[in-house]
Amino acid sequence: MDLENIEKQVYSLVVQLMEKHSLRKGDIFVVGCSSSEISGGNLGKNSNADVGKAVFAGASQACAEKDVFLACQCCEHLNRALVVERECADKYGYEEVCVVPWLKGGGSFATAAYYGFENPVMIEHVKASAGIDIGGTLIGMHLKDVAVPVRLENNFVGEAYVSAAYCRPKLIGGERAKYEKDVHK
Repeated sequence: MDLENIEKQVYSLVVQLMEKHSLRKGDIFVVGCSSSEISGGNLGKNSNADVGKAVFAGASQACAEKDVFLACQCCEHLNRALVVERECADKYGYEEVCVVPWLKGGGSFATAAYYGFENPVMIEHVKASAGIDIGGTLIGMHLKDVAVPVRLENNFVGEAYVSAAYCRPKLIGGERAKYEKDVHK
């Protein structure tokens, strides 16, 4: 495994998505990751701590550069709970839960985040503005209501397929509604 390349791939994917949909300072970007899939194995069957650390390094660097909070999804054994910085949980009023991810319960990526963040806390849910799913980990439950799929330049990290989405506000109203400023004054 070329860990440096994995880190660069993740960084590039996060930056690409942020360029396609600009996020505001303090928005949340969610990442779900299967290190098993990245390594060419089956989801949840061959967690790799080094791969998890590489993914975390790439995603956290990209989010830090845009001043966006990173939310790192655990595996289904922890009900897809998330690791975030305490500042994020406090800003959005998310309730902390008691659990510590590890390689076989939470996954390598969440474990890397838990030990890589300055002041990590575990929470059950977020409403992220955008995110990437590396290897079919199902991040949809952590996105805002209207997710828009995005095709990125390279939709793979290692051997894992990557899905990406950003979120937009709901379009509401009827035939008299307008959705852009200064249209039909």
